[in-house]
Order: sequence, then C-alpha cells, then structure tokens
Amino acid sequence: MTIRGILEEEFSLKEVTITLLNGYANKNYLVTTLGRKLIFKTYSEYEQLFEITEAENQMLLHLQSKGLSTIPKPIAFEDGSYLKVVTIKGQRSLCRLLTFVEGTFMGDAAMTVDLICSLGHFAAKLDSALIDFDHVALRARKWEWDLQSVLLNKKHISHIASPQRRNLVSYYFQQYESYVLPVLEDFRTATIHNDLNEWNILITNNQVSGLIDFGDCAHSQLINEVAIMATYVFYASKDPLEFVDPLLSSYHAILPLKENEVAVLYWLIAMRLCTSVCNSANAKISDPENEYTSVSEEKAWTLLEKWLRIGPQKAENVFRKALGFRQKDIQSTEAALNHRNSYLSTILSVSYQKPILMERAAFQYMFDTYGGSFLDAYNNIPHVGHQHPRVVEAGQKQMGVLNTNTRYLFDVLPKYAERLLSKFPKPLSKVFFVNSGSAASDLAIRLAKAHTGYQNLLVMEHGYHGNTQMGIDISDYKFNNPRGQGQASHIYRTAIPDTYRGHYTQNDGTAGIAYAQKAIENINTFSKPLSAFISEPIVGCGGQVPLAKGYLQPIYQAIRDQGGVCISDEVQTGFGRLGDVFWGFEQQEVVPDIVVLGKPMGNGHPLGAVVTTTEIAKSFEKGVEFFSSFGGNPVSCAIGMAVLDVIDEEGLQENAHEVGQYYRKCLHELQQQHPSIGDVRGSGLFLGIDIVNAGTKDPNTELAQHLKNALREKYILVSTDGPADNVIKSKPPLCFSKENAEEVVSVMGQLLTDFHQ
Repeated sequence: MTIRGILEEEFSLKEVTITLLNGYANKNYLVTTLGRKLIFKTYSEYEQLFEITEAENQMLLHLQSKGLSTIPKPIAFEDGSYLKVVTIKGQRSLCRLLTFVEGTFMGDAAMTVDLICSLGHFAAKLDSALIDFDHVALRARKWEWDLQSVLLNKKHISHIASPQRRNLVSYYFQQYESYVLPVLEDFRTATIHNDLNEWNILITNNQVSGLIDFGDCAHSQLINEVAIMATYVFYASKDPLEFVDPLLSSYHAILPLKENEVAVLYWLIAMRLCTSVCNSANAKISDPENEYTSVSEEKAWTLLEKWLRIGPQKAENVFRKALGFRQKDIQSTEAALNHRNSYLSTILSVSYQKPILMERAAFQYMFDTYGGSFLDAYNNIPHVGHQHPRVVEAGQKQMGVLNTNTRYLFDVLPKYAERLLSKFPKPLSKVFFVNSGSAASDLAIRLAKAHTGYQNLLVMEHGYHGNTQMGIDISDYKFNNPRGQGQASHIYRTAIPDTYRGHYTQNDGTAGIAYAQKAIENINTFSKPLSAFISEPIVGCGGQVPLAKGYLQPIYQAIRDQGGVCISDEVQTGFGRLGDVFWGFEQQEVVPDIVVLGKPMGNGHPLGAVVTTTEIAKSFEKGVEFFSSFGGNPVSCAIGMAVLDVIDEEGLQENAHEVGQYYRKCLHELQQQHPSIGDVRGSGLFLGIDIVNAGTKDPNTELAQHLKNALREKYILVSTDGPADNVIKSKPPLCFSKENAEEVVSVMGQLLTDFHQ
C-alpha cells in the first residue's frame, strides 16, 4: 500500500498532497488535504520504538487535556488506535498521523528579551503539566539524547576528527563524571520534552505559540529540560550569558528551580553540546548522506569553546543572580592570604598586587573562586593545557593499577624512556628520571663531575637552574642577587650574549661568534679545567634572552677541548615550545652531552629527567647507586607518555610555531605604536617584551609592573622577569590560539595608550 492509500483508507482523507520533510531517524511527511495540514510519521525500525511512540501519543493527549492545544494532537486510525504497523511499498513501518502546528521556527527569528521570557513561561507551563504524567516505557528508556545517560556518547568521541576538539569533549565528560554523576540521584525527575531546540519551538508575533517533535521525550531530571532549552537559546547570542536572566527568571516564576539543580546547570549545558557534536561525528560515519544530523554542529562547537572560557563558577553566579538566589559564601582573598601566611613562610611569593584565589583551570584558561575567567598567557608548566583530559586520564588509570619505585620491573618505564629518547639526536641515549627540574640540574652536575673528574663549572649570567643547593650554586640569578649567597670559588660565569643590550647587536651569527670568542678568552685564563658549562638556550630569568646566533658551537668546542661536557637546560624551552625545533639547543645547531628536563614534562605533575650519552652514564655507574624514590615511577611515566602523545597528536609544536609567529607579528606592530616596547624576542610561545623608557634601552620597571597588574585586572595572566624585572614574559600552554594572542596584544595596547595619556 502507498502512503496516499493509507491516508485515504484509514483516515478518510481526500485530495491529498504529500511532501517528504527532513528527518533524523524516521521519515516524516507533510500532508495537505482540503486546505488542512497534517503530519504523517513513519518508523521503519519500529521494534524498539513501539512502546516509546505509544507513550509519546499518550503524553500528547495528556497535554491536550491540560489545555496545551498548540502542540501536535494524535489522530486516530479507523479502528480508534493511534499507532499501526502497515506495509508501505513492501516495507513494514509503524505509522501515525498528527495535527500540524502553525508558526515560525524560533531558529528563523531574532532573539529578543520578550521572546525569551515567553519561552521560559511556555517551557515551565509544559513541564508543570507533565509532572503528573508517567509512563513505564519512558522510565525504561536509556539512550544517548537523555542527559542522564550522556555517558553512552563517550563511544563516539573517537569519531571526532580534530584531536583538539576530541580532547575538549573528553574534558567535559571527565568533569561531568566528577561533579554531576555522583549527585544525579539528588535531583527531581519528571517526564520532559527533552528537545526544546530552535527548530522545534514555534513563534507568532514574537511569542512562543507552539511546540513540535516530542519524539525525544524522556523521564529524566527536570533540570535537564532547562539545560537543553538554555543551550539552544545561547546559540543565538555572541555572549552566551546574555539571555540568562529572562530565560531562567521566567521559567522560575512558574516552576521554581532548586539551588542544587542550578549548581550543575553549567555542566549539563556542556554535556548537551557534547552529545550534539558526538552524534554529528558518528553520523558522518554511519549515515554520511544525512545532512540533517550536522545542521547545528558548528554552532555547537562555537558555543562549547565559548563555554570553556566562561567557566562553571561565573556561569553559576549569573544563574543564581537571575533566580534571586544568594551568592555563595566565598573566602576573601585577604583572608586566604592571611590563612596561608599563618602556616607558610612569606618567602613563598604571591603573584600580582592583588593576589588571585584560584579554583580550577582548563586548557589555556584559569578560574578564580569568584567566577573570574583568566586567559593564561604565562604558565608554561601545563605544557599541553591545564587539566588536559588525556594527561588526567593517564594518571588516574595508572594510579589505580600500580605506583611503585624503579627497583621493580614494569613496562611503562622502558617504554616511556624509549619514547622520550626517540626525540633526541644521537648520541643522547640514556635517561635518568627524577621528580623536578631542580633535581635534574643537581644530577646533571653530578654526572659531569663523575665523568670528567673536575670540579669547576662555567655558568651563564642571569641563568637559573633550580632550588637545590647545587642549583643555587650554578644559578647566577640566585647567587648574584643582592640577598644571595655569593659566587662560589669553583663557579665561573660568562656574559650573556644579548644582542639587544649587549656590546654586539648583529644577530646574523657575527655577534654570537664575537661573544663566544670573548668567553673562550676568559676560559683560557682559568687555572683549572672546567667540568661543565651549563646554559639555557633562551635565558628566562635574564629576560627571555635568546643566546646570540652561532654562540654555542665554538663554546661547546672549547669546553670539550679541555675535557669538559656541555649541558643544555631545556626545562623551559623543551618539548616543542620554541616552535621551529623540539629542543632549544637545536636552534644553535649543537648537540649537548647532557640535557636537563623538567616543568612541562609532566604537564604539572612533578617529573624531571637528565638525558645523556652512554659514555657519561657509564662513568656515573662507577660510583654509588643512584636512586630516586619517585623518579620514573609508573604514574609519572604514564603521564609523561600522555604529554608526548598530545604534543604529537594535536600538532602542538606546529601550533607553537604558527601562533608564536603571529603573536610576535602582532607585538611588533604594537611596538611600532608604542616606543616603550624596546624589544620583542624569543621563539614560538616563549616570548619576552622588553619595556623601556621611550627612546632608550633603559628598563622601565614601573611600567612593566603596571602592565602585568593591569592585565591581571583585565583577566589576562603574564609575568615579568629580567635583572630589572621589566620584561613581560609570555609562555602560555601550547594550545594557545591566534585569537588568544590577539586578545593579549589588544588589551596591552589599550593599557599602554591609557598609561601615556
């Protein structure tokens, strides 16, 4: 039988016109008969849907009985039933007929406060009318579009093509499992529409006039209805929080929400977006011809990325204000600082004139307890992004299986060592794991002394290599501080090869050779040979100063000629941060004998290492046993492996190169407008902005400090360094984007303009 035949025989319809409509999992038809419009719905895979569709029909009839007439009404077949399985062109399908609801789709209309208020009222009336409706089929239904079953979508994450987007979704799933799932049973449940989106809501004269498509109905948490409705409203605005007040307050006025429900609303909205993008990704594989499934995908991604920047606390604050709930009691920053100082020494410094009471972080954003959302242009320790889900998951999984020391055999240790060493050139082939960059620096010097038999060391002016006694001994930044311990007799230092403030300024290789020659002349005056020379490729505490081009080759040769070894401190510059290279020493076209690693290696987990040659490792093996209680433990190795995975899969070295070049270009353009920017230097996402008195190279510490603290007030995090503390340093997580860079430069430009007016 044809559809026309069914309509004529079962419903006595005349002069029928039939038009196929877009659909997701079933085929829908617009039926026109004698000036009247109807909707005929067919379901080919109906075995799983019969009870649900029957429940939906009963739900619609229930709402009609409650006076909600602007929704579809089921029309009975000849035998009085509202559902029937019939054969259509040889295929058996479940069928039903509904009235047509007139109106304009909300998706085609401009959002206004009046419209949003109308929507809130309509949704609350709908949900109120459904409170006393129940159906066993809806209670039994477990599927991907019901937020209480959202974890069913995790299997689709792997189908998302972009690794960055995959990890964004994974982050939200992790947060949902931590903050929502444990309290899910505390929330009110009811039958809900479950799909209040812009293509199901109908409007007339800027008021909600109807609602269609109840096929996603579910017995679920009541707050899920609000979360879904809010998601699609927030699509329509540049600022997702713009319509919070009219939407929530209008709903709340009719059907009051509870504080515990509002506390998880941020995460539920995020999970609706994740459900959408997961199913779109899956549909591209399972049903690539169906364009309907991805109609709102890019909107979902855009909102999901904006949602990340907003953060849960700011969103909850806005929600609570809209509903008239009292803001949560939060400890003041002053009280938090006093509490800290009651137990910790004030020698532990705090950033910014107005310290930040930080609560959480995600990727390149950090969030304080008051709801402030900060763009992190500063913290290089969370190398691949704060709380990166791959790193978090790796640590959690391994922590639940085995965490012990290296005196036992376990696979992840040699696997990680092999993977890490694959990033190094020969002959760097042995690794010692420790649990900080400081410990790595200490060990590197021990290795050098054991191999050479010498004690004297050459260090770089303004260099910094850790907080151990050995680290301080070799850190000019520390021992040469006015409050420092002074320079030990076995420590020699060489002038920083600075092409901005130094004697030689041509960074074409000639300055590097000239600086190196001066250093070698100095080395030749030493009465005893050097055990080692240690330096960072870019001297961070010196003000993000790159070693002059061509500097290290002759220096390394001179050190080796007299029996010493060369150490590159890659704690800050390694793992692709510099963009064009994976390790900073590669920029100088040298291969060190020992490499020191730390900070980004564990993305915030305490992990460090020393990489060296087999020959040096054998020299060290002649001494007493080396052992680190935590160095190389299974959890650290799993986390370290995950960091390398993310760098490779997300192309973060390439991102550092591309975004870093763009960032520098924007900063150079800003420099042309503001002569108080004396120099912009560095590579990739390891940059220094030297703030000076205009027209000179004299450091302007006051302005640099003003910029740092003023940027903090604009929710952008940078810091300062250098001998005069006048260099703005920006070394953000490698997921930093061009848009992030633009934001930093734009705000910095406005602050400079305001300062000089």
